[in-house]
Amino acid sequence: MEDSSKYYLGIDIGSTTFKAVVLSEDGQVLHTTYQRTKPVESGAIACSGRCSACGRCNMGAIKKTVNEFLANAGLTTDMIACTVVTGSQIVEDTKRFINFDFQVSEVSAHVAGAKHYYPDVNAIIDCGGQDSKCMIYNEKMGMWLSMMSGVCAAGTGSYLDSVAAKLGVPVEEISSKVNYSADLEFSSVCAVLSATSINKFKNRVPISDLLAGACRAQARTILNGVGQLLLHQPGKKILFQGGVASNQAVAHYLREITGSEIVIPEHHQVMGALGAACLARQFNHLKGQLDTAKVEYEPTPQKSVQMRVNATKRDFLSRDKSKPLVWRNLFFPTEILHAFGTRILTLETYAALFGRNTKRVKAALDIAARKGFDQQTCSFLRVLEGMQPETPAFAVSTSQPCQQGERIFADLAGDLNFEDRYYSLQTPIGNDSEMAVEQIAEGLEQAINKMEKVFGTKLDKGRLEEACDLSNQAAEYSRKCNQLRWTSPPLIRGSEAVYNSVIFSQLWGKKELVDIQKAYYEELLQKKEWAEKRMKIEDTHRLIWLHLPPFYNSKYLDFIENTCNAPIVFEETNFVGWKNLNPMDPLRSLARKMLSSGFLDPLLRVNYVTKLAQIAKFTGCVLYTHGFGRCSMADRPFTKRLREGLEKIGLPLLLLEGDCMDASIDPCSTVTKISSFVESLNLKKYGNLFGRLLNGSATVPSL
Repeated sequence: MEDSSKYYLGIDIGSTTFKAVVLSEDGQVLHTTYQRTKPVESGAIACSGRCSACGRCNMGAIKKTVNEFLANAGLTTDMIACTVVTGSQIVEDTKRFINFDFQVSEVSAHVAGAKHYYPDVNAIIDCGGQDSKCMIYNEKMGMWLSMMSGVCAAGTGSYLDSVAAKLGVPVEEISSKVNYSADLEFSSVCAVLSATSINKFKNRVPISDLLAGACRAQARTILNGVGQLLLHQPGKKILFQGGVASNQAVAHYLREITGSEIVIPEHHQVMGALGAACLARQFNHLKGQLDTAKVEYEPTPQKSVQMRVNATKRDFLSRDKSKPLVWRNLFFPTEILHAFGTRILTLETYAALFGRNTKRVKAALDIAARKGFDQQTCSFLRVLEGMQPETPAFAVSTSQPCQQGERIFADLAGDLNFEDRYYSLQTPIGNDSEMAVEQIAEGLEQAINKMEKVFGTKLDKGRLEEACDLSNQAAEYSRKCNQLRWTSPPLIRGSEAVYNSVIFSQLWGKKELVDIQKAYYEELLQKKEWAEKRMKIEDTHRLIWLHLPPFYNSKYLDFIENTCNAPIVFEETNFVGWKNLNPMDPLRSLARKMLSSGFLDPLLRVNYVTKLAQIAKFTGCVLYTHGFGRCSMADRPFTKRLREGLEKIGLPLLLLEGDCMDASIDPCSTVTKISSFVESLNLKKYGNLFGRLLNGSATVPSL
């Protein structure tokens, strides 16, 4: 038997299969396994006592499987120099049962496995039991970019399993029974609709045609979910990996749809485990050379945070009946409302605060469903339909960027019988011309006139001038805060700063916001002095976070910064890019502020990000697309423009799809997407995907 240091184990535990590979020091594949997994009879995930590898619980069964795999290879666990694991079923308890050295994302594992036999590969599709993935090497960025499917099973191996079961055909025999000349089409929207189509045709057409339609739908759905990366890659050679690659019919239709050569590697079923074994070999060579220190932050608590909390409580919990209550959306200028002396309830912010209580959110969503609002409606708006906020004296909103929000506001006004006290400001899309300025200014004047009639008082122009002046002071401190963060090492956690969302604050026009931003600026100065003694800007990754955080749970932000050690150094919702207001011409000034905030114009937002990237030295961009691309502030037209704009400056984009409010439709792939993105950033910056090297002097062995 050769020296034990020459054996490396890669394990990939997916939703439906267990894969493992043993690799030698010289890169030879010595032993592989590909097994279907199934729950054990006990139904227990893990035993509470000491594991004896009896296999009576699920995790014990996995340990038993690993030991049997090694025994069949003529090895024992103590003969393995290094073990790396990957897969969607690697959980916190796994470490108790499998003694592994490192965990990597399935994306990085599949890339490493592909490169083992195809060093020049630059396009990969992996389709497993739970999700499908596309990986492209971007020459300009010098790194791998990836996309993963979302919450639907239609583009996965589970879909083919259900088709096989429905038609009574072993999944392994599907491709041999397909009629490739058939033109039968099934829905490629989701697995359920496709299965319904199969039922409809099951007794009317030959089974070979049914299988052809199912495999074509599978290929199309894979590309619907992850094919954006292949948009400008016609004719490119694509490696097709994962369990579904065993189906030659799906490969045939992928070839037909993409116009590319589809190559199925020899070990296509275990490429994730192979990649994990390759990475185990590299990790073993880097032991003792990796800098495992986490980014630290100046520990003094921020007084400005408590000031924001206090201001929020006063605003949202106030019951001062002497002041009329006004509902607004995020974009109607608060300077006008403060000049009127009103109480303000920003409905989207109110829903977000409400969203911290999951029980209340579930109840509100249920009420909304009974009223007829399903998941096609924004979850913020569904929560509002299921809540019972205090009836306002007046309500104002804007038509852009959220027309659905405008309609929900109007619906609520109808339900609560105040349609005559509701005004929607019609805002143009992406136009900062003087005509657009005049249109918005005229709309603001109409809103003021209606409020004057309802409140029975004239707007005090002096108070509006004062509100504009206070906004200018707060904006100036905000810009100073941003400048500090752009030009310094990480000063505060982005997972905390993103909730400041100063651009959406309803305190614009009040002295409170000036005081908060001044305190924040002074805190950042202190943190800058502390941070610059310990690190340089180029020592860490520098991410910018776009759009909104998942309000019900901050675990993803924490995972990026704490687990992956990739600081979020700025957030779009804290960008203050408008010019100072002119108190002598307040309505036109406020119109220009609205037009330059960015959220009314996707192209303007992209321009902000690309310009900031060069100032702040961003190394990556993260966009959380609330509502799976249905939200107008993170929809497909915006993500398309953003991807194109970032491509020009070589800034990689991580697209996280989910729902800010409704945890019930949270995709299971988010952590994998984050891990693979940061691993790609590590590979580009440090030469390996594990992290920074001590003194930057270690030699990184190739895969």
